Amino acid sequence: MPDPSSNNLDEELNTAKQVQPENAGALTRAQLTPDAAAAPQGHDVPGHDHAPAEAPHDHAGHQHDPGELSLGDAEDDDHAGHDHDGHDHGPAGDNPYLVPGISFALLLAGIALDYYKVGFFAGYVRLVWYGLAFVLVGWKVVKAAVLSIPSGNIFNEFLLMSLATLGAFAIGEYPEGVAVMLFYTVGELFQDAAVNRAKRSIKALLEIQATEVTVVRGGQSLVLDPKAVQVGDVMEVKPGEKVALDGTLNGKEASFNTAALTGESAPQTKQPGEAVLAGMINLESLIQVTVTAAFKDTKLSKILAMVQDAVGRKAKTQQFITKFAKIYTPIVVGLAVLLIVVPYFVVSDYVFRDWLYRALVFLVISCPCALVISIPLGYFGGIGAASKAGILFKGSNFLDVLREIDTVVMDKTGTLTQGVFAVQQVQPAAGTTPEQLLRLVGALETKSTHPIAKAVVAHVGAAAAGVPVDNVEEIAGHGLRGKVDGHDILAGNTKLLTKFSVAYPPEVDQVVDSIVVAAVDGKYAGYLTVADAPKEDAARAVQELKADGISKLVMLSGDKDSIVQRVAKELGITEAHGGLLPEDKAKYVQQYLSEGRKLAFVGDGVNDAPVVALADVGIAMGGLGSDATIETADVVIQTDHPSKIATARRIARATHSVVWQNIWLAFIVKGIVLALGAGGVATMWEAVFADVGVALLAILNAVRIQRMDFTSKAAPAKT
Repeated sequence: MPDPSSNNLDEELNTAKQVQPENAGALTRAQLTPDAAAAPQGHDVPGHDHAPAEAPHDHAGHQHDPGELSLGDAEDDDHAGHDHDGHDHGPAGDNPYLVPGISFALLLAGIALDYYKVGFFAGYVRLVWYGLAFVLVGWKVVKAAVLSIPSGNIFNEFLLMSLATLGAFAIGEYPEGVAVMLFYTVGELFQDAAVNRAKRSIKALLEIQATEVTVVRGGQSLVLDPKAVQVGDVMEVKPGEKVALDGTLNGKEASFNTAALTGESAPQTKQPGEAVLAGMINLESLIQVTVTAAFKDTKLSKILAMVQDAVGRKAKTQQFITKFAKIYTPIVVGLAVLLIVVPYFVVSDYVFRDWLYRALVFLVISCPCALVISIPLGYFGGIGAASKAGILFKGSNFLDVLREIDTVVMDKTGTLTQGVFAVQQVQPAAGTTPEQLLRLVGALETKSTHPIAKAVVAHVGAAAAGVPVDNVEEIAGHGLRGKVDGHDILAGNTKLLTKFSVAYPPEVDQVVDSIVVAAVDGKYAGYLTVADAPKEDAARAVQELKADGISKLVMLSGDKDSIVQRVAKELGITEAHGGLLPEDKAKYVQQYLSEGRKLAFVGDGVNDAPVVALADVGIAMGGLGSDATIETADVVIQTDHPSKIATARRIARATHSVVWQNIWLAFIVKGIVLALGAGGVATMWEAVFADVGVALLAILNAVRIQRMDFTSKAAPAKT
C-alpha cells in the first residue's frame, strides 16, 4: 500500500512496480546475466564508501504486497535527504508503536468511561478525547486523502477510510471511528516488524573485502588501500590474510581457503602462474601475487555488485486492497451520495438529516476495515506458524510467491550436506589393519590445521593419543611427512606419494571423494576418504518437494563435479552441476528464469548471495549460513533442515486459503448489511458488526493457521 506520509504520493498511487531507492538505476532481471552483473553500473558499487541505505534518495514508486503496509513504517526506505539510520519516524521516534499505543489506551479508557456513564465524559470532553485518539493514528491517512485530490487520484483507500471514520464521528460513533483507523495503523506496524529485515543493507557482505594490502614497489613494502593498487603490482599476502585483489601466484605453490567464493570448505592448492582471487585466504607461508585486475573488477567485487543489483529485482505483488479500492471506493462513495440525493425526488416526506444518517451508516458499513485487517492478519498467522516450524519469512508476499514456484535450485555444501568433513571410508592395504592405519595417520595429522586433517583426527579420537610424533614436515599442496612411533609416515594426496616414489594401486586415482593416502616406511599402506555427508533429511526433502508438485529440482555447487553427481544420485536429484563459481550459478538461474519458471534458490554460503537475491524466492540456511546470505534471503530456514522447504510451501498454501476465506467473508457480510443500510433497516449496531465484527471473525479464522499441522504426509525417504 502506498505510504500516506510519502513526499511522492502521486507516484506511489500510480505505480505498481517497486523500485527500492538503493537499487534505483539497477539492471533488470533480464539484463542481470553474469557478464552484465559484473559490469559497472554507473558507479563502483563494491568500492563505494557508504552503505547502500545511507545516501539521500527519492521514495518514488514504492509499492507493497498484500501484507506490507507502510503507514508509519519503522524501517521504510528513506525520503529525500534523510539518512536511513537516523530516519525520523515522527512523534514516536525510534518506537513506531508508541503513538498507536497511546491511541489504543485513550480508546479503551473512553469506552470504559462510556460504559460506566461517568458524568464529566460527555459533550466536548468526549469529542476531544476520542478526537485526540483519532488524530494520533488517522491524521496521516486523512492528509494522504486530501493530498491525492489535486493529482486526480481521488478514489483510493485513503479517501474511503477518511470518509468512513469521519462519518462515524459525524453521527456520534466516536469509538468506531478511532477503532477503524487504529486497526489500520497497527496492522501496518505489525507487518513492518515482519519485513523490516528484508530492507537492511548488506554491510556484512562488504566486510569480506580486504581493507588494506601490502604491495612491493621499488624493493619496499607499502600498505595501501586496495583501490589504489594498480594492475601489475606485486602483493604480499601473509598466512591467514585475505587476498585483496585478483592476480597470479608467484614463486611457489600455496593453499587457500576459497569458501568466500565457492562456499566449499576444502582448501585449494594453487601452482605458480595460476589465478588467485580476491576473498581467498592464504593458509600457509608468505606468498606474492601479481595483480591482474583492479579493485572494482575482482570476482569478489562482481559478487557484491550482483547482490546489490539483484536484491531489487523482486517485483512485489500489488496489494489486493489497493487494487480493489480503485473500483470499490468510487462505487461506495457514489452510492452514498445517491442515497442522499435520489430520495429527495422520490420520497414525499424527505428529511435530509435522516438520509444523511443512512448515507453515513452506509459509509461506516462499507469501510474496508475487515479487509484491511483480515489480509495482513492471515499472513501474520502464516508467518507465525512458519516461525514455530523454524522458518522465517521476511515478508508476506513471499508466502504467495513460494506457493507458486515450480522450480527449486539448491546448493550442495551446507544446504543438502552437513558442511563438515568426516571420514567416510578406511581402506588399508594388504598386511595393514584399519586400526593401524588410523593410529599412524591420525597421530601425524594432529600436527596439521588443515580441515581434512581435523576430520581425520576427530575420527581417530583417543586411538592416536600419546603416540610419539617427530620431525614433521608439511609439504604445501601435498600433505605431511614425519616419524610416527618410529616409522616414516607419509599422509596426503597422491602427489605426495609420487613425489617420494611410492607406488600405489591405480584404482586410488578413481576415488571421487577427497582422499588421504598413506605410506609407511616407503610402502603404500592404504587410504581414507573424507567427504561432506548429506544431511539426515536431505533425501526426504527431495522426495517431499517432488510430491509437492515441484517439476524441476536442480543442485548447483562449487565442489568437484564428480562429487556433486554422486551426491545428486544419492539424493534422487536428476539435474546437477559442479565446479561452479557464483557467476556460473547465476547463469543457470537466469536461464531457468528466462524459461518462465517460478524459481526458489536455496543456499547458505556468501557465494550463494547473488543467486539467492536473483531468484523469485531466496531461501537461506540460517544455522550454518553466512550473514550476507541470510540478510539477502527472503526466507530463512533457521533449523538448517532442507525438508522445511516443503513445510514452508504447505504453510503458504494454508495461508492463501485462510486469507481468501476472510476476503469472501467480508464481501458477503458487507454486501448484505450494505443493502440493509441503504433501506434504512440496518442501524449503527449492524454497521459495527459488518465492520468490526467481521474483522474479529477474520482474526479468529487467521488464528487457526497457528494450530494447523504442517508435518509431512509423505512416506519417509528410504535410506
